[in-house]
Amino acid sequence: MATETKDFYELLGVKKDASPQEIKKAYRKLARKYHPDVNPGDKASEQKFKDINEAYQILSDAKKREQYDQFGKEGFEGVHGFDGFDTRGFGGGFEGAEDIFSDFLGGFQQRERPTTGADLLTALNISLEEAYKGVTKPLSLRREVSCTQCGGSGAEESQTCSTCKGSGAIRQGRGFFNVSQPCPSCGGRGKIITKACKACGGNGSIMADESLNVKIPPGADTGTRLKLSGKGGAGTRGGRSGNLYINLTVSEHPAFKRVNDDIYVDVPVTISEAVLGGKINVPTLDGTVSMTLPAGTDSGRKFKLKGKGIPDRKTGNKGDEFAVVKIVVPKDVTESTREALAEIEKAYKKK
Repeated sequence: MATETKDFYELLGVKKDASPQEIKKAYRKLARKYHPDVNPGDKASEQKFKDINEAYQILSDAKKREQYDQFGKEGFEGVHGFDGFDTRGFGGGFEGAEDIFSDFLGGFQQRERPTTGADLLTALNISLEEAYKGVTKPLSLRREVSCTQCGGSGAEESQTCSTCKGSGAIRQGRGFFNVSQPCPSCGGRGKIITKACKACGGNGSIMADESLNVKIPPGADTGTRLKLSGKGGAGTRGGRSGNLYINLTVSEHPAFKRVNDDIYVDVPVTISEAVLGGKINVPTLDGTVSMTLPAGTDSGRKFKLKGKGIPDRKTGNKGDEFAVVKIVVPKDVTESTREALAEIEKAYKKK
């Protein structure tokens, strides 16, 4: 029977409006303090431990807690162990035992399970043109892979562990309940290696050089990270391999400047082209295109070439290119050219 002088909230030392997290935290603290393994032979501690278990069993269940808040302990009288909770130990439905007692029992360790391999990270440089069109780039790396000779088991020959009969775990009594722990003879594998694999030396994995073709979609930018599933380190005990992540860097271009998905390029023009206008050639990532330059164009004026920018990685929609006019001044000037420029200067003064 639970202690009659205190209700369940008092037993756990929490308020009636305590959250489930506060209730669990209080129970953890008390369970560590009064556990029979911590207080061997102390009947009072053992009884206290049973009492707080009963309290936690009710207050950690939303429906049972509501019933308790409405009717008190009387709402559970006549029901064995408070709705199936065996006060002699941990009965059906008791939640959290493995987690709660891990601190002082070393945990309820299970048979060794498959473990996913480590993720790997590498870097790759591409040009702006490759980022624009997309490209498939070769990549060489050295990574840990599962040994094909033994299938990752590390064994050329093995036999069933006689201690755990192949289960990988043994059960030991701890107080009034049992704890499942990895078999010390086989380390939880269920098998004993009698002859190690020669190829991997019993590790189950080997280092191998591998060549990959990495497909880079159009629109990649510096900072873009690609993921190649299963191309990371080898898993253990049959676990899957990790992933390979590739960080991309797009090299700067001597002519084009990228701003998000837009492209900027300086276009040199002569004084006469700027004054008189006409057809000029503008470089783009798709090649050279012809553009009409209006008469009287000032240096620094921008012209938009729609859809000549970088494609968006998700939608495929292209940004724009902005051609920035730069008037180029001649270096060698003849007398006739000077006279012509003087006439042009007069035009400035008329403004």
